[in-house]
Amino acid sequence: MGYPTLTIQYDGEIALIALTVPEKRNAVSSQMIADLLSALEQAQEHPARVLIITGAGKAFCAGMDLGELHALGKQTMTRNFEDSRRLAKLFYRLYGFPKPVIAAVNGAAIAGGCGLATLADFTLAVPEAKFGYPEINIGFIPAIVSVFLRRQIGDKKTRELLLSGKIVDAAEAMRIGLVTEIVPSEKLMPRARELAASLLAAGPAALARTKKLLLDYERVAIRADLEAAIEANAEIRSTADFREGISAFLEKRAPKWIRE
Repeated sequence: MGYPTLTIQYDGEIALIALTVPEKRNAVSSQMIADLLSALEQAQEHPARVLIITGAGKAFCAGMDLGELHALGKQTMTRNFEDSRRLAKLFYRLYGFPKPVIAAVNGAAIAGGCGLATLADFTLAVPEAKFGYPEINIGFIPAIVSVFLRRQIGDKKTRELLLSGKIVDAAEAMRIGLVTEIVPSEKLMPRARELAASLLAAGPAALARTKKLLLDYERVAIRADLEAAIEANAEIRSTADFREGISAFLEKRAPKWIRE
């Protein structure tokens, strides 16, 4: 099965998903979200026992597609809720995927792309990779990912990242817990496969049940938190701040915020 924004291949018991829109730095789009949800379903049904996700070109996934970003401020509230729920579904699907997931981060992983990179069980990154959630700088809220980020790196570091909107390098991302290991570019995929092989050496039932157990600890709370995040994500899109932030970003100027 072919996808417009990614490829999925199998090598024995390893599944490999590669984001393949390098001309747009593998930006998140509604099509990519749909493709990833379908590819994850395919990978789950396949006998492969470990999943690797990477990006084609110089970026892993550098934020939202600019064309879709431009249209967000004009959408209906119903559409905003639908979009927010789809993104929440993708992040929850990735976070709770029943097989071990390795992200091989070959470059920038920003905003939604940072979520894709860091919600994996293992995140390998090249030294030049960048990570962060700069949404606040354009009047947006990284609401969906905050549900998982607080559980990954703690409340204090989550506040620092999301409220500042700062971008961090791979070394800092590893220090705060977003990245598992830093790997030279030429060794990234070999290391990802090596890690996958070590996971395949474990007992299949034990590995699957450990993943399920880790999700079960938080499943109810995560779903409740996601509902609040979906609402926040959708509602911010109807604000004057959001419309101004998007316009300023696309026009490459400083935003003129309105005090509400």
